[in-house]
Amino acid sequence: MLAFTFPGQGSQRPGMGAPWEEHPSFELVKQASDVTGRDLRALLLEADQETLTRTDNAQLATFVLSLVVLDAAERVGLEPGSLAGHSLGEYSALVASGALDYEDGLRLVSERGAAMQHAAEVAPGTMAAVLGLDDDAVEASCLRAEGDVWVANYNAPGQVVIAGTAEAVDEAGSIARELGGRKVLPIPVGGAFHTPLMAPARDRLRKALSETRFVAPEPPVVANVDARPHAKTDDWRRLLSAQLCSPVRWRQTIEAMLQAGAQTIVELGPGGVLSGLARRMLPTADTVAVSVATPDDLDKLIDLLAGHSTAMQQAAEDRTGERFHISERLVLSPAAGVFTPDDSVAALVPGPKRDPSDPVAVHVGDLIGHVGPHEVRSPFEGSLEGVLVLPGERVTSGQPVAWLRAVTVGAVAR
Repeated sequence: MLAFTFPGQGSQRPGMGAPWEEHPSFELVKQASDVTGRDLRALLLEADQETLTRTDNAQLATFVLSLVVLDAAERVGLEPGSLAGHSLGEYSALVASGALDYEDGLRLVSERGAAMQHAAEVAPGTMAAVLGLDDDAVEASCLRAEGDVWVANYNAPGQVVIAGTAEAVDEAGSIARELGGRKVLPIPVGGAFHTPLMAPARDRLRKALSETRFVAPEPPVVANVDARPHAKTDDWRRLLSAQLCSPVRWRQTIEAMLQAGAQTIVELGPGGVLSGLARRMLPTADTVAVSVATPDDLDKLIDLLAGHSTAMQQAAEDRTGERFHISERLVLSPAAGVFTPDDSVAALVPGPKRDPSDPVAVHVGDLIGHVGPHEVRSPFEGSLEGVLVLPGERVTSGQPVAWLRAVTVGAVAR
């Protein structure tokens, strides 16, 4: 299963939009500027680090670039089975799921960033990552500091982010080192996010959420607040409001996605922080985490997925007692795009109208359907037993679209 994740504030960097400037998906940047009245092109191409560190700038720029990358991924037919986003990235994930319209997402993120910027000015704070210490010890460090400092992000095993006033964060960091923490690294953000110091932003965000239309996300989005997938429309206003002052349970979120069957975890947007965190939690060598921050990264992902599909086919052929035995073969898509079955195999398309009576006889070169302008033809001879994707469904290059029982020549199935 393909899982999409989206980065939050702190992943921004100067010039991060430059690799996408000539890509068709960059058209989303102009739309964002029109909706928000902000010059997003300048933020993505020209802004310096100091400008991008401001909360209102960082959130909007990161959100827009993440959606540019998502749009590029969708153009080549990639679709996730699971979604999540880190803090601000949760808004990107909700747009990716269809729960939020892009323009509504822009307005919400713009309002959220402005509200949090104001809160950071009213109650100044900072954040730091504690490395090499378990969750309980970091929590104890915050309690022992006896100041305004809390755990803000449970990012990965051995990486927990704390946030609060500068003095309290410094004190908790010193205690964490005494308890065995390897490093305490400051994070270049403009406030103590996901702590009670963000409370001044809550009323403003709640008002914006109450005025925004949500629909049921598909697929469900795994929430920061409780690391559970939520598919109900009414849940998300409360979850996004609660997220503002509560810790991001990112380690638990990745664990939930892996337990649900995610095999390729893809970070879409600037940086590569989330994919790096995910790699520390991957259970097997067959599970991978990759970052897509540039068009070249997207090309590499497509190649990876195509190779993975071919490997899956070979593994299925080599295993006995599984669905695809040695006498059965998968027909793979030659390209990424929308699948349209040929009329001759329409009865085998999955769904309530399928007629399961007789398989369809096919010969080498027979047309199975089209993926965009590309023909999908059988490389085998035998009986077509089923079509694996729905009409209009997007597929990737190398993805199985149909399966057949091959004719045996001598002792070997061809």
